[in-house]
This record gives sequence, C-alpha cells and structure tokens, in this order.
Amino acid sequence: MIQIEPAIEKLVEEAECDCRASFERLDQIERHNTRRVLDAFQRRRVSARHFAPTTGYGYDDIGRDTLSAIMAELLGCGAALVRPQIASGTHALALCLYGVLRPGDTMLAASGRPYDTLEEVIGLSGASGAGSLKEYGVGYREIPVLEDGALDLNAIERALREDSSIKLVELQRSRGYAWRPSLSIAQMGEAARLIHSIRPDAVIMADNCYGEFSDCIEPGEVGIDLMAGSMIKNPGGGLAPTGGYVAGRRDLVELVSYRLTSPGIGAEVGSYAGSYQPFYQGLFEAPHVVMQAIKTAILTARVFEKLGYEVNPRYDEPRADIIQAIRFNAPDALIAFIQGIQMNSPVDSEAVPEPWNMPGYQDPVIMAAGTFVAGASIELSADAPVRPPYIAYMQGALTYAHGRCGLEGALQNMMEKGLLTL
Repeated sequence: MIQIEPAIEKLVEEAECDCRASFERLDQIERHNTRRVLDAFQRRRVSARHFAPTTGYGYDDIGRDTLSAIMAELLGCGAALVRPQIASGTHALALCLYGVLRPGDTMLAASGRPYDTLEEVIGLSGASGAGSLKEYGVGYREIPVLEDGALDLNAIERALREDSSIKLVELQRSRGYAWRPSLSIAQMGEAARLIHSIRPDAVIMADNCYGEFSDCIEPGEVGIDLMAGSMIKNPGGGLAPTGGYVAGRRDLVELVSYRLTSPGIGAEVGSYAGSYQPFYQGLFEAPHVVMQAIKTAILTARVFEKLGYEVNPRYDEPRADIIQAIRFNAPDALIAFIQGIQMNSPVDSEAVPEPWNMPGYQDPVIMAAGTFVAGASIELSADAPVRPPYIAYMQGALTYAHGRCGLEGALQNMMEKGLLTL
C-alpha cells in the first residue's frame, strides 16, 4: 500500500475546496446529459433483445442499428455507425477522410496540425507506399490557431476563397499534443457558419475524441457535417470493450460506410459475436463517467497551479474535453508523474512505463494506462511525447475518488524521487 505524505493530502484537500463551484457546474451538465441519454433509450424501447450477439453477415442486426441510431441522436446527427470493427479513433477518422476525399481534392486542417497518429494517414510522415491520402492525390493545407488558441477565421476564409479544391475542413476538438485550449462547441459553431456561408459544398469534419458529453450540446447541433471518435473514450463510459463511431449527415455516413466494408454493401453488414450490453450500458453511464474524469482534471489543475506549474486549462476555465495538460519543463519530473499514475492504477500497477517509439508517433512517447480496457483513456491515464517543454496530458478516471488517489500517488512518487518539495 502506498503511503501518502500528510503534506500531499493537505495540499489536495485545500485544492478540492477551491474546486467546489466548478464541480457544481459539472453536476448540472451531468444531469442534463443523463436525461438526454435516458430519453433516447426509452424512445427506442431498448430491451434485452438489443444486447444479443450476432454472427455471419449481421443482416438486420437490431442491437447494432439501434445503438447507432441512439448515438446519432445524441450527437445531433442524421446517422451514425457505431461498430466494434472500428479499431480506434484514428481508424474512425481515417474512414471519414478516405470516404469523402477524392484525387484532386484538398483537406484543410483549420485547427493546426492534427493529432500525431493522423500524420501518416495524411502523408505528412511515414514511408511511401503506405496508401496515404497524399499518395492518392489528395492535397493538404494547414492553418495554425491564433496565439490565444482560437481558430483563425480570417485565414480560413481566405483559404476557402482562393482554393476551390478544398473539399473537407477538419477541426480537432481536443488539444492533442498541443499547448492550446480545446475547441468549444461555440467556436466550432462559429467556424461552421462561416465555412458554410462561403462554401456550402465543403464538408466540415470534427475529430470529436475526448469531447463527448463534456457540454450540454454536441457538434452536430451547430453545423458540423461529420465527426468521429472512439468508444473506449468518453461515449463508452469505461465499459465498451472496443470500437469507434462515425456520425453526421446521412449521405456522408453512407460514403464512410463504403470504406468500412465496400461499395454496395456499406452499413448493411457487420456482426458482433460478443454482447452489445457493455456498449449500451457504457453509453448510458457516459455522462456520469465523463464528469468524474473532468472533476479529476480540474482537481489536478488546481493542485499543480498551487505548486507553481503552468497548466492548460486552468482549474476554473471552461472545459471542452477531459484532458489536462501540465507543463513540467524537465523530463525527469514528467516521467515521474506518469509513472506515478501507473503505480496507482488498478491494473498493471507494478509496471513501470518508459518512453518508446510507438507506431504512429513522431517522438518517443511514455504512457500510463493501467486500465481494464487496454488503452482506454476514459480510465485514469496519462501520456506525453518526451520532447521539450515536457508536457504531460492526463485524462480519465472512472470515479473521482480514484482520480484523486491517482493524483496523490503521482505526487508521492515525485516527492520520493526528490522532484517535489512541500
């Protein structure tokens, strides 16, 4: 059993008191979203028959199709694909890009460089011959965010007016491995209105990972045409064992379904021999679990602010996702913090993560993920590219109580290594 120094416990207790007003706001969001999910389940009369496994082609799979319909409604979209066969958020995003873009089209990344794992999909890095968008003749343009992290709407407008080949505008809701605020729904809606006014034919696609249920509305309600995410993040509620989703306009989701299976078949097939129950139950619990994760992030931000570290966002700033960034400015402190999160996990607590060259990443990455579902970042986890200024990105916690325990344990590990003094 890890013994926590009294000074650490006192620090966390004081920080928790500072967070009470923020926690009350989160409770309101949780109640609102729980009601929305409950209403969607009741309208579609979810029952035990929807949980039954299927085999073979999966024609008329009522569990699969009802789950997708519920997800579409909750995200404010006309249609959705929720599939165990989608391996990750990156896979879901790639399906969208390959489904919509054609040779001669251009993708515009309007919120800066996309998350590291999309670089090889686009063709910004990686070996030739891998089948990137670049190899298929799809162009790429990128607009950095402004100094305060806001979208550069003027630059987006100029790009759309001068380049008629832009077919898809990508917005990344979460910060990824960048020191910027995550995009709010209001910011995404403002951008969508501008883009549609200039180019009604352009598709606005959102990387919605880490953002679901963090607000009372979702991207489909403010003009986003297509979005994608992972079921082992927010919407799976910590119970979904695998999978991802795509949601948006019905015609666009149909195009994406042809990439998931094949043209002419699309969403009609795809069985799952495991039970759909954890997907439904996880989605039902997601509004609560997401708020537990955000409360953990807020507490973490306040603790490190009190210790003099830079954090993004600050504890009392609005939240658009579950991620908390902490700038350590030194590799030893970064690594000690992430290792401390692993040590205070319910699974593989004895493992000691070290930086390594993970597939799809451009720098050595260290990850703490002592999770029940492998790699599930709605569970308490932390990761970082080991490069200056040595920023840790922490997310998740199925329960706030565990999030607090994990934070205290990480601080204890830093203290025992001589990297923290109270």
